[in-house]
Amino acid sequence: MMQKEIQNKEFKYSIRASKRARRMRIAVYCDSSIVVTVPLAFDFSRVENFVREKFDWIFKTLQRFSANGPVRDLGFLKSSRRDYKKYQSAVLEFAKNKVQYWNQFYGFSFNNINIKNQRTRWGSCSKKGNLNFNYRIFQLPENVADYLVVHELCHLQEFNHGKNFWSLVAKTMPDYKTLRAQLKNV
Repeated sequence: MMQKEIQNKEFKYSIRASKRARRMRIAVYCDSSIVVTVPLAFDFSRVENFVREKFDWIFKTLQRFSANGPVRDLGFLKSSRRDYKKYQSAVLEFAKNKVQYWNQFYGFSFNNINIKNQRTRWGSCSKKGNLNFNYRIFQLPENVADYLVVHELCHLQEFNHGKNFWSLVAKTMPDYKTLRAQLKNV
């Protein structure tokens, strides 16, 4: 874990070497963690300059997450009824915004969006066109939450996990396999 001060702002970031990475990239997650991913054979001395170049974006993203309220920072992994009731309306608004954004690309019609307190499921889509999401969607990394929403949206047209379904998902999430694996590991 590296700690840097840039423009009188201090933040920590971690560096992760990946054999799948082809270039350096940076990710800011909803829990305010910052991860720089680099290819295995990489000159680590270049990381600090990269982080400096991306400082404005990092800072704006951190501010955006904190503007969403303290919920994203609580790390509530338990399916407690109290937390569920407390955050249900905020999570519903979050899910509605995500569905509205991603449905611009698909144009599917649906009935209701519901937030549920489920222990084992992240989301579901009913035959009646209802989209259901676990209230903990709010705590997922942004790209994984986006994948979850796209996944359930695509079930509005394809109610299985066949070839046509994955083709629909890939239209907006070409890296869906990676995101799916990340969701399974949460």
